[in-house]
Amino acid sequence: MKLLNFEFKAHLRDAPHVRATLKRLRARALGTDRQVDTYFHVPTGRLKIREGRLENSLIFYQRTNSAQARRSIVEMMLLPRRNSVRAILSAALGVLAVVDKRREIYFVGNVKIHLDQVRGLGAFVEVEAMTRTGDIKKVRVQAMKFQKLFNIASRDIVPQSYSDLILAKANS
Repeated sequence: MKLLNFEFKAHLRDAPHVRATLKRLRARALGTDRQVDTYFHVPTGRLKIREGRLENSLIFYQRTNSAQARRSIVEMMLLPRRNSVRAILSAALGVLAVVDKRREIYFVGNVKIHLDQVRGLGAFVEVEAMTRTGDIKKVRVQAMKFQKLFNIASRDIVPQSYSDLILAKANS
């Protein structure tokens, strides 16, 4: 499945406000999942396998690291909960980084919101406005709307992926 996202990740400074906003918007709560994302060495983009109770998938994505909402091109394949894909890709490509997180997952229409507690990094909110039709203008406006609704300051936007942050922390 190919998706075009407009997304941002930010430090979560006011979780009660974000949760209250989600409640006011009647967001659909998918649940809380402990997810382990294993990132692999690839020449371009990012390739990871996500393993959790609610979500299991192989994900390849390309996006720039910029400190604002940004476009992301995502190719994703859903996987059965127990599979051997991680072992195969680890052997073939080598593991770059592992991200362990507790993730609350919400939906407001085509917008997916994550409240993440990432081991070793802290609390974050992610917003992914998704489209399969390529209507980038619409999803850009949606992502910006959620940044305002959640009172996310531009300085709180995190340009890097969790894998980049984990690697930077390990190398410091």
